[in-house]
Amino acid sequence: MNLIKLQIVELLNRHQKITAVADELGLKQPTVTFHMKSLEKELGVSLFESRGGKVILREPGKALLHYAVKINALAAESRRIVQEFGALERGQLRIGASYVPATYLLPEIIHQFSLQHPGVSISIAVQTSPVTREMLINHEIDLGIMLTEPFEHPALVKGLIGEDQLVAIFSPDHPLAAEEKLRLDLLQQSRLVLHSGESSTRQLSDRWMNDIGLQPLHYMELDSAEAIKRSVMLGGSVAFLSKMAVEEEVRQHRLQMKALPGLDQRRYLYYAYNKERHYSGLIHRFAACLTHTN
Repeated sequence: MNLIKLQIVELLNRHQKITAVADELGLKQPTVTFHMKSLEKELGVSLFESRGGKVILREPGKALLHYAVKINALAAESRRIVQEFGALERGQLRIGASYVPATYLLPEIIHQFSLQHPGVSISIAVQTSPVTREMLINHEIDLGIMLTEPFEHPALVKGLIGEDQLVAIFSPDHPLAAEEKLRLDLLQQSRLVLHSGESSTRQLSDRWMNDIGLQPLHYMELDSAEAIKRSVMLGGSVAFLSKMAVEEEVRQHRLQMKALPGLDQRRYLYYAYNKERHYSGLIHRFAACLTHTN
């Protein structure tokens, strides 16, 4: 069993075509077929099945895939880590981030980091915090940046970047703008714009509304914080978003915000990495940039 064979298993699961796998690996199609048969002979079990012009992994193949993905990721990581030694003049940094830090924190940090290390390639996968954690656990990314409630996982090491809170936002001409605090009766009468999907913002909003007994009579759902903000700016609506996501609009007096009374849960901005992963110079340098943002 070698890395080429394990790469073929992972790529076949992705493409289901031997020709596509051969193209990606720079091999000839008969060579890929040879490695497939060799792997089956070596393990003594049928791994692949041809069906409707596609190559499908059988159950033993799917079991092998689980380890092939991890081994391939670790092999790629080892190559990158060795290349990163020296003055950090080259290398690759794969970052996973939840939506709020990816949109409102990372662009400026990545810009400054790239000026200092122009030879370093950075990629960002924007996912929810739970998905980002799973990507870290599976060695799919080097560093995760998440806005989430406190969490612990035996495979992860995390560091605190800062704290954030969920706030109510509305236009300056909304009746709530004239109030010192968030009046729940006015909120009950307002049309709400809620974050859709499985976002942590929606989950926290729902828990808070349930705790205070707020039952929205009129609401709509949008799957983008920017779309939510634009909708609220039109007037008449109220939304719940991360304070970090609305600070610029509040400074420009395009939106106003108020704290949610009785909200005990705080959200924190963390960076995290897999403790089984080598804490490379690139990860250390980028993490240092994150912790000096405040």
